[in-house]
Amino acid sequence: MALEVPYRSIPDMFLQRVRATPNGQAFAVPNADDTAITWLTWSQVGERASAIAAGLAGLGVGLEDRVSILSGTRLEWVLVDLGINCAGAATTTVYPTTEPEDAAYIVVDSGSKILVAENPQQALKISGADTEVTHVILIDGLADANATPPQLTLAELEERGRAALAQQPDLVERIVETVGPDHIATLIYTSGTTGRPKGVQLLHRGWTWEGVAQAGLGLFESSDLQYLWLPLSHSFGKTLLCGILHVGVPTYVDGRVDKLVDMLSVVQPTLMCAAPRIFEKVYNKTVTTALGAGGAKAKIFGWAVGVGKEKVALEQAGKPVGGVLKAKFAVAEKLVFSKLQQRLGGRLRVLVSGSAPLSRDIAEFFAAANLPIMEGYGLTESSAANFVNRLGKLKIGSVGQPLGDLECRIDSDGEILLRGAPVMRGYHNLPKETAESFTEDGFFRTGDIGELDSEGFLKITDRKKDLVKTSGGKYIAPSAIEGMFKAVCPYTSQAVVVGQARNFVTMLVSLDEDAIAGWAAGGPLAGKSYEQIVTAPETQALIAGYIEELNGKLNRWETIKKFTILPRDLTIEHGEITPSMKIKRRSVETNFATQIDEMYAGSLVQM
Repeated sequence: MALEVPYRSIPDMFLQRVRATPNGQAFAVPNADDTAITWLTWSQVGERASAIAAGLAGLGVGLEDRVSILSGTRLEWVLVDLGINCAGAATTTVYPTTEPEDAAYIVVDSGSKILVAENPQQALKISGADTEVTHVILIDGLADANATPPQLTLAELEERGRAALAQQPDLVERIVETVGPDHIATLIYTSGTTGRPKGVQLLHRGWTWEGVAQAGLGLFESSDLQYLWLPLSHSFGKTLLCGILHVGVPTYVDGRVDKLVDMLSVVQPTLMCAAPRIFEKVYNKTVTTALGAGGAKAKIFGWAVGVGKEKVALEQAGKPVGGVLKAKFAVAEKLVFSKLQQRLGGRLRVLVSGSAPLSRDIAEFFAAANLPIMEGYGLTESSAANFVNRLGKLKIGSVGQPLGDLECRIDSDGEILLRGAPVMRGYHNLPKETAESFTEDGFFRTGDIGELDSEGFLKITDRKKDLVKTSGGKYIAPSAIEGMFKAVCPYTSQAVVVGQARNFVTMLVSLDEDAIAGWAAGGPLAGKSYEQIVTAPETQALIAGYIEELNGKLNRWETIKKFTILPRDLTIEHGEITPSMKIKRRSVETNFATQIDEMYAGSLVQM
C-alpha cells in the first residue's frame, strides 16, 4: 500500500510542525558547564530558521541553489539546514574532519553559492580554491572585514533576515510555496570507501517520505527524548531530523563524542541512534571492567550474561520464557544490568544502530542486558533509513523489515536492489555513474549482498566489492569475521581482514587504548605507552588467545593464520576510516603494506 505523505517539502513539514506544537520542546543544548540542558520551543526554532532563510534570500539564494555547511553537529547546524531549505535552496554537507583539498572539491563540484563554516579555521579550507561562493557565514568567531569572499557571522545573517521579515512578514511562506517534492533538498557527498566523493542528489519527496515512514515504526514517539550526536553531515543524521519534524520528538543536540557517556547521565534520553563503534566501546568498557574486578564480581557478571543470553535465545526462537529463568533474570538485572543501564542514563527505551555492520555477539549482549539494539540499514543514495528492526519484532543478525512502501528485490548474484521515494535522483554531474547504478526497471543497485526471509527481514552478508577471494578460489566476507572478533576480544578497536588473492587469511588489529591500558595496569606493562604495550610479548599472547577463540567459530578456509597489532588506531585523518566509521580497506592496506608484507613473507601469492 502506498505511503501517504501529507507534505510537499521539508520546509512545508517544518512549518506544519511549528504551527501544530509552537510551545512544545524542540531542540536542547548543554549549558556552559555541562550540568544541565536548555530547551528551545518549536516556535523559537521557527523564528530563527525563518530569519536565516530570509537572510539567505537577501544574499541572492534561490530555488535549488546550493549552500554548504562545514561544521560539526550542533544546534546551529540544524537551524542553518532548516533555514537553507526554507529559502528553497539545497544543503551541501561537508564533514568538519574533511581535508582542505576534499572540502574545496565538494564546495566547487556542488556549485555552492554560500559556505556556512563553524569557525574561521574551517572557512580557510576553501581559501585559494576557484569556487562560486559569494559569501562565507561564520557560526563562531569574528568575521574578517577584508576576507574574500566577504564574511559575516550567523548572528548578522539572522539580524538581516529579521529586518527583511519586518518589511515582508510572509516572505518565507511565499518561498516555501514554490518548493515541491521533486526539487533537490540535499546534496550529500558519499565519504566513500573508494575514490573521489560523489554528490548524491536527494529530493524533498524522499526526505518527507522518511519522516512519515519512521513514525510508523514505534521507535519514535513525541513523548521520547532523543540524544542526537551523529554527524549531521551524514545521511543518517539528516533522516533523523525528518523523523523529528514529522513526529515532534524533543531532541538534545550535541556532537561532542568525547562527552557522550558523561552527558547521557545528564540528558537521560529514552532514544539514541548510533554507529556500532559506540556500542563496541560501551561493550569493551563493561566487559573489561568486569574482568578486571576478578573473583566473585567477574563470576557474577559471566553468570548474568549467560542468563540474559539464554532468555534472548528463547525470545528469538519465539518460545516462552519460564518462571525460573524470569526469576534468575530479575536477579541478573538487579546485580549487573541495572548498572549498565544507569551508565547510559537509566531511561533508554530504544537504541538504533546503523551506518556499518553490528556484530551479532554484541547485539546479543545488549539484548541480554535489556538494552536491545534495533539494527537498521540504508545508504546515502536511498536517504539512509530503508530497513530497521522494531521493538517486539527484533530479529538479531538481521537489519529488520522495510520502511513504508519501499520495494526490495535480491538480484541473481545476491545484490540488494531498492526502489521507491527515498532513492536519489542521481549523482551530481555524473550521468554515466548514475545510469550504471540503476537496473532497467528503476531499481537502485546497492552494492551490498544480502538475503530476505519469508517475513521480509533482510540479512546483509557483505559489500559486493568487499568480498575477499583467496587464491584458492574461496569467497570470504571480511566484515562478518571482523564483527565476530570485536565481540570475542573486548580490547579491540578495529579489525581488518586481509586475504584478497592470497593463499591464507590474515588480520590487522588495533586495540582500544583505554581498555588495553586498564589490562596492563596491574602488571609489568603498567604505565607504558600504547606503542610499548602492543609490541610486548604478553599482549601478543593475549591477542593470540582471542584469535584462537575466533578461529574455533570459522570455516577452515576463513581462519586467521597470522595477525599484526598495529602501532596506532585507524583514523579519519589518515584516510583509513570514513567519518561514519566505515573501514576504507584500500587505504588501510596501503598505509600498513609493510606489516601485511611481513605476514605473507615467503608465502606464495597468486594474482
